[in-house]
Amino acid sequence: MKFTSLRQDWLSNARGDLLSGLVVALALIPEAIAFSLIAGVDPKVGLYASFCIAVVTAFAGGRPGMISAATGAMALVMVDLVKAHGLQYLLAATLLTGVFQILAGVLRLGGLMRFVSRSVITGFVNALAILIFMAQLPELIGAPWEVYAMVAVGLAIIYLFPSLTRAIPSPLVCIVVLTAVSIGLGIDVRTVGDLGELPDSLPAFLMPDVPWTLDTLRIIAPVSATLAAVGLLESMMTAAIVDDLTDTPSDKNRECVGQGAANLVAGLFGGMAGCAMIGQSVINVKSGGRGRLSTLVAGVFLLILVVFLGDWVRRIPMAALVAVMIMVSIGTFSWASVRQLRTRPASSSLVMLATVAVVLATHDLARGVLVGVFLSGLFFANKVARVLHVDSEASDEGRQRTYRVAGQVFFASAERFVSAFDFKEVLQKVHIDVSQAHFWDITAVNALDKVVLKFRREGAEVEVSGLDAASRTLLDRFGQQNQAGGATARRASEEARHA
Repeated sequence: MKFTSLRQDWLSNARGDLLSGLVVALALIPEAIAFSLIAGVDPKVGLYASFCIAVVTAFAGGRPGMISAATGAMALVMVDLVKAHGLQYLLAATLLTGVFQILAGVLRLGGLMRFVSRSVITGFVNALAILIFMAQLPELIGAPWEVYAMVAVGLAIIYLFPSLTRAIPSPLVCIVVLTAVSIGLGIDVRTVGDLGELPDSLPAFLMPDVPWTLDTLRIIAPVSATLAAVGLLESMMTAAIVDDLTDTPSDKNRECVGQGAANLVAGLFGGMAGCAMIGQSVINVKSGGRGRLSTLVAGVFLLILVVFLGDWVRRIPMAALVAVMIMVSIGTFSWASVRQLRTRPASSSLVMLATVAVVLATHDLARGVLVGVFLSGLFFANKVARVLHVDSEASDEGRQRTYRVAGQVFFASAERFVSAFDFKEVLQKVHIDVSQAHFWDITAVNALDKVVLKFRREGAEVEVSGLDAASRTLLDRFGQQNQAGGATARRASEEARHA
């Protein structure tokens, strides 16, 4: 079984993984440099990080075919730490980030992804697609006409070349052809080399040069906690998207551990913290990458390209990479979600649009997802709260009334539950049948206590029946003792014993 899994993960798509890995490696270089500049560190910090993270997650990650490296979302969190304390503290923070993420995997926090709704994922994807496109605008605004021509030709190659053959990924053909044209015709356009110096040596093992004291921990812990949360959130979202694209499952808890191990290695080899990259992962999948080999090849090729073939890589025109990223943006955006705005429930559409709006306003994918999850929970609670019905009928010539409760009683529906009873009606006995209801929290317990107490104050005898085991346990633990609620809880316990 293990041999079959090993073969499936590594060798089932060797040719496609090799070629897609090369495409991803070429596309990673300018992004790693750009993210290093955002964080305020030397370009080699981002390039070394991308190499280390890609290689480690290829073996330890839980989502085959997903690309992890230095990212913009993580770089933004590092800016203040680098400005105030320098690179060595960033490397120490990267190590601690890895520890936090490994702990998250051990504690199985990856399972929290099940609380992220489809609307949030769609909004996340759409926002990311827009951000990817917007990130290309600096390369286009005010550029000479040759850049626009090259981008147009690049897009034509990307979309038309597959009709000739799919043996070679069209993005790779785009990069090679435009680079050859640019060099051959001597076209003066912005290239990868204009972004910054590429490293000319392999990364070396080193421990961060910081005092290992509580003061250092106080400085890096808040940053590391934020990096760990942002990195895991983006990685879990990316894994879910790649799951959909490939129609295959992933191990989210293993991915947490893999991301943590990758950041530990990155910090020990002079790299910044990173996480999964949706854009690069989509490039990988669209180029035919499916297995772990594609991620490993992307990391190894990246290092080979920048260290040993740097002179050629520097000459790649940015227009070629812009064309590839525009393709990623178009392919990532969920166009169906726009058409479905009128047919989907209003709450679902609002969650999706709110996620997109927050991400675009803050350029922070994590904040957008958190807002989306919060709204999803709010709308769900409101919807469930409305599915509560309380009917009643009188008997014994009006001296007794039976209330039948059906639905979910919790913090959002407790007020409706209490208001459904008529406490001013003159009754000798009140029977509350909750066999079709469930009490979820302390607020629900207090609501039932309040109902029983009010009826008793009006002189009525109160009987509660039909409590399920979970609701009965909750009432026994949290019902107000020595008051009407305590009587309610004891009555429930008596029913259980008689049953």
